[in-house]
Amino acid sequence: MTSIAPSLQRLLEKEQAQSNAHALLLRVESGDAGLTFDGSAGDAKPGVRFPIASISKTFTAALTLKLADLGQLDLDQTVQSALPHHDLSDLHVIKGVAHGPTLTIRHLLFQTSGLADYFKGGVEADMLQNKDRAIDLAMVMEMARSLPPMAAPGSGKAHYSDTNFRLLGAVLETVSGKPYATLLQDYVCEPLGLRQTATFDAMNPPLPLFHRSQQLTLPKSLASMDPDGGLVSTPAELIGFLRGFLGGRLFDPALLDDVRNWKPVFFPLAYGGGLMRFHLPRWMTLWRPTPELIGHLGSSGSFAFYAPERDIYLAGTFNQTDLPRRPVGFMLKVLRQLEKAGMA
Repeated sequence: MTSIAPSLQRLLEKEQAQSNAHALLLRVESGDAGLTFDGSAGDAKPGVRFPIASISKTFTAALTLKLADLGQLDLDQTVQSALPHHDLSDLHVIKGVAHGPTLTIRHLLFQTSGLADYFKGGVEADMLQNKDRAIDLAMVMEMARSLPPMAAPGSGKAHYSDTNFRLLGAVLETVSGKPYATLLQDYVCEPLGLRQTATFDAMNPPLPLFHRSQQLTLPKSLASMDPDGGLVSTPAELIGFLRGFLGGRLFDPALLDDVRNWKPVFFPLAYGGGLMRFHLPRWMTLWRPTPELIGHLGSSGSFAFYAPERDIYLAGTFNQTDLPRRPVGFMLKVLRQLEKAGMA
């Protein structure tokens, strides 16, 4: 497998130079071809920990499914019943109809609640200007109330909102009586042997995050965003996690069929239970088939995906908040490179 490594490294370095990313990480694994590639370009070494941003949502999804498996919650119970000390009555009002009390855990997990996104509603802009602050659940709910909802619950389409997963994190902690970090360690990291994956710790900071040329220093913000965007990991451990998730090692494998109940979110992505699905129609690619990719993207240019038809996992980061969509095209380039080498 060393024959493909130089060409993947050249592709990695070219992408890093073209994108002006300060650091680019890529790991590729394939069981069928026996391939493992771990590379970096720019100001990073292979295997370094980095902020995984919204890939954190897939970890939260795994914990939600685990607690459902343990009988500590039901996906179809109302969020209000799981959070009795929080008033959701006016959280989600459309044309005078209060949907907050009828929101279910399933609505949150599948991004079908229609709740306003607190992150896009002002938090993101502050973070990009290096305005660091802790954001607790009360603040999240207040911001969501102040913004217009995107849709009524169960509209048939997913509406991406960090508010959903912040509420999910509160549900997990309330029904289990344990902090999110403990749940992560007990039900994900320990079973899968992940030693570098954790909640954000300012005393052990990950790879510095950038927005264009500005380094972002946001310890308070990231430490308060565990369920929706605050975790750190490495490319190898992201692949290990995705293998465990899709392999049904973290919860009852029967739940995976439900997780893959895809709803359109923004073209060409669909959303399931804490997972994204990318697939281009043939008319967009001159009728040449493109691989299905299942995983998650992060707003920092982080990515962790599986191409099931080719049994290939890809994970890494551009570590730049100004390059959130760059990973999709990059992953397709990597897959084409592997295809040329007869490994995909």
